[in-house]
Amino acid sequence: MKCRHCSAEITFQLIDLGTAPPSNAYLTEATINQPETWFPLNVMVCEKCWLVQVESSSRAADLFNDEYAYFSSFSSAWLRHSEAYVEKMVQLLGLDHSSMVAEIASNDGYLLQFVRSKDIPCYGVEPTASTAHAARDQGIETIEEFFGVELATHLAKNSKSADLIAANNVLAHVPDINDFVRGFAVLLKEEGVATFEFPHLMKMIEDRQFDTIYHEHYSYLSFSTVVDIFKVCGLSVFHVEQVPTHGGSLRVFAQRSDSGRRDIDGSVKELLEREFAVGMKTKEFYQGFESDAELSKAQLLDFLATAKEKSQHVAAYGAAAKGNTFLNYAGVKADLIEYVADRNPAKQGKWMPGSRIPIVDEAHLQASKPDFVVILPWNLQDEVADQLAYIRQWGAKFVVVQPDFRIW
Repeated sequence: MKCRHCSAEITFQLIDLGTAPPSNAYLTEATINQPETWFPLNVMVCEKCWLVQVESSSRAADLFNDEYAYFSSFSSAWLRHSEAYVEKMVQLLGLDHSSMVAEIASNDGYLLQFVRSKDIPCYGVEPTASTAHAARDQGIETIEEFFGVELATHLAKNSKSADLIAANNVLAHVPDINDFVRGFAVLLKEEGVATFEFPHLMKMIEDRQFDTIYHEHYSYLSFSTVVDIFKVCGLSVFHVEQVPTHGGSLRVFAQRSDSGRRDIDGSVKELLEREFAVGMKTKEFYQGFESDAELSKAQLLDFLATAKEKSQHVAAYGAAAKGNTFLNYAGVKADLIEYVADRNPAKQGKWMPGSRIPIVDEAHLQASKPDFVVILPWNLQDEVADQLAYIRQWGAKFVVVQPDFRIW
């Protein structure tokens, strides 16, 4: 396997999660009795540029297709996060009606709605038809294509160059990371700013967040590797922030290398030094990750087997991609977790890929009164626990397996 950034030959394996279908390939009435396509889920580490990457067997167009069912607006915590981001960037950059804001992977308009509410011109780029349609229903201009140099060049020639480009939780999703990043250098105005949010690899390794690995995530990113990739692709990183989303993420601020005038502040040097100190450019840092995943799998299976023996009913909440990774890695089926409740209508009435556990609405959970509810999107566990606090009325308990197993 060759590194998708530097083309070096890769031999160092981080973890092998076996095989699984794409995590967002939910089954429908039309497909539930058909075979699924499973791909290897093997993650490798490039010892030259230290880009951690899945050994891919699937195309982006197959993963992010017309049936893509992840809608960002169904998380109230994520909406609050996005609104706060817009407020901050408007103040920081002095954005107004003469500015242009673009978002790459704009999903259902979850973020751009807050930009538009301030009468700031904006548009999104979103390749999945389902979410792009939802954004257009809100009146948000959305270009339904994959982003890269070719599209960026077309947009720049058509007066779409941006003062701010937001890219939240997409940098890990692109197979050609070099072409993707170079597109930002093309689309930014001379003194424009691009921000990228993505889960921090350091947190993933330290907190054994193996369930954040799935086929849609082609890359797993350290700050130092991102800085190096951006430099090669025409961007200069001048600031970085650590944010709590998705179990610990980074918000990286970048400008064009050829025209950006912002000074590189101390946050960049500080985080680079921290990553170096913990050994992120050594093999030793990554060793033991797979054994931690095996322990988490054993804890889940032990809990489910015990509940089964006691005739206790176990449901789950949140038909999230990370949940699909965990369920398929552990081999869990509907005999152990009866259903997964989710508030997203696009997922209700479908089945989880691989495990084929039915996805139901929250009313079903209220009616069936399970003994335990496993929160699959553990990064949203506080939000979910507040939303489902009523399960205490019949004596049910919550269960979270990642990053540490607990029942409460």
